[in-house]
Amino acid sequence: MYNTIKNIVDSNKFKNFIIALIVLNGITMGFETSRDIMYEYSLYINGFDKFVIITFTIEIILRIYVYRVSFFKDPWSLFDFSIVAISLVPASAGLEILRILRVFRLLRLITVIPQMKKVVVALVSVIPGMASIAALITLIFYIFAIMATQLYRDTFPQWFGTLGESFYSLFQIMTLESWSMGIVRPIMEVHPNAWIFFVPFIFIVTFIMINLIIAIVVDAMAAINKDEESNIIEEVHKNEYHTKDELCKLRDDIKELKILLLASSKN
Repeated sequence: MYNTIKNIVDSNKFKNFIIALIVLNGITMGFETSRDIMYEYSLYINGFDKFVIITFTIEIILRIYVYRVSFFKDPWSLFDFSIVAISLVPASAGLEILRILRVFRLLRLITVIPQMKKVVVALVSVIPGMASIAALITLIFYIFAIMATQLYRDTFPQWFGTLGESFYSLFQIMTLESWSMGIVRPIMEVHPNAWIFFVPFIFIVTFIMINLIIAIVVDAMAAINKDEESNIIEEVHKNEYHTKDELCKLRDDIKELKILLLASSKN
């Protein structure tokens, strides 16, 4: 019984079924945002939603039965367990928000698709490095926000009237969204030398710091791929050694068989 359930849980067909169910559930959740569709097909959509919850619950129970204590030691399994647990809480008075949180079921695709899981692992592994860069960007933002508030508070209070407004305006400039025609050029009509302030800011924050974050993520992905390649090579070597041992044993058996055949023929 245990082996049968384990084979089912570990099978690719079962995993593909869960992936298909998650994708279909995501589509039906999109349908739920349409009042016209819900008016016509709410019975079917709600029925399918219940079927998804029951299926996911059974899947979690089977995985707990198969993996037992190790299930609760795996962060990805705990992530799946938490999402399913949220879905099981009734959206009654005071808990309506939990109905909205059902959309997090779609995040289960991360745990069942290895490529997505690899990306998430890479992002988690670079958190310390990204935190350092984020702190540096925050410091740069703070310095430039103070300068911008002092320089342009009187002439352009809508963008730089307070420190918070300066932060938001500088963030818009960092994203390069309407930074030139929307903010910098109007400022330069009053302050012709304003480009001396904004151009270095864009160069430092947008072109250097943001690309540095991308470089860290790419490096983490390369490190993960390298580890996977090392594991594959190690497995290949182990299989080669095992094959050589088996061949040596087979040769010894053949020699013994030849000796026995020769001995029997002489007799």
